[in-house]
Amino acid sequence: MIRIGILGAGTMAAVHAAAYARMSDIEVVGVFGRTPRRARAVAATCGASPVDGADALIRAPDLDAIDICLPSALHPAFAISALQHGKHVLCETPMALSLADAESMRDAARQAGRLLQVGLLMRSVDAYAHVKAAAESGRHGRLLGLSAWRLGSYLHPNAPDHKTHYGDPTTELMTFDFDVALWLMGRPARLQALGGGTVTALLGYADGGQATIMASGLMPPGSPFTVGFRALFERAVFRLETTFDQIPPRSAFTVATVDAAATAVALTPRDPYDVELRHFIDCIVGSGDLALLDADRAIEALHLSLATQRALADGQPVIL
Repeated sequence: MIRIGILGAGTMAAVHAAAYARMSDIEVVGVFGRTPRRARAVAATCGASPVDGADALIRAPDLDAIDICLPSALHPAFAISALQHGKHVLCETPMALSLADAESMRDAARQAGRLLQVGLLMRSVDAYAHVKAAAESGRHGRLLGLSAWRLGSYLHPNAPDHKTHYGDPTTELMTFDFDVALWLMGRPARLQALGGGTVTALLGYADGGQATIMASGLMPPGSPFTVGFRALFERAVFRLETTFDQIPPRSAFTVATVDAAATAVALTPRDPYDVELRHFIDCIVGSGDLALLDADRAIEALHLSLATQRALADGQPVIL
């Protein structure tokens, strides 16, 4: 039995708590939240107890891991403390808002000999994993380009997804899709960007490939959050469109080839949070791929988010 403490009591903490509750080898011992009412609600989801302070979990001698679902600016301090107290850590994306903080978290994990895994969720979403497998197999030829988008309204004060602690779209949203581009296509050679509350980044690769990553926090508040991608191969194109206007969200995933019109790709539905958190647990017990959600992968994605900020500030491309 792996014993876990959750730091945070917002939407993401509730999702994680529900996923852990479906795992027979996991016990969520406690939930810390800055709002006690929410902490009680999240704790009830997984049969845990609400706690008054994060230290009560971080310092607990019989706890194996800490799952951090707090605002991004708080991640470094709590992650480093948990690692120094001998806990494995799963941290939500973005893992930090600066490279220095992210690298300090990674270094603390190495010094403590504990895992630091990051919630790079798209790697656990079946459609993204399907395209990854297609790219590795070469069955549709080379992956020529990727377009990905993540469109929300959270920068509007009256938007349903507005949170005062949400950050810039380059980190709050684009980090996820920068990680996808790195996972599928490797490290780009250059980056240029345009925008503000809506940002577009163009990644150029030495082999001629390209990726376009777009994110917005300025969609009208009545417009539901939308996520998607288009992956163009030499002989096929995959397209995903997911709209978060119901539970579960509506999603369409198709492939068109040189020989056939677009058709739906049949996938066995899985909750990506179940997949991601199961992977974290498997890594703790020694049966998971440590590289998949490793902190270095998250640092690479954060590097592209910060490069986008530099490109926007300087008005010129960044050589990577």
